[in-house]
Amino acid sequence: MLDFEEEIARFRPSLEVDQVEDAIKSEDLTDLTDLMVELLNTKKE
Repeated sequence: MLDFEEEIARFRPSLEVDQVEDAIKSEDLTDLTDLMVELLNTKKE
């Protein structure tokens, strides 16, 4: 059987996961809230 505590202690995330996480965090993504604010601001003008 698997010893889950041992497996968790040996777990190390791969570098690829860290790289993807950094790329996602650094990306400037427009979400629905940003679009709604932009639409409201253009309607006021």
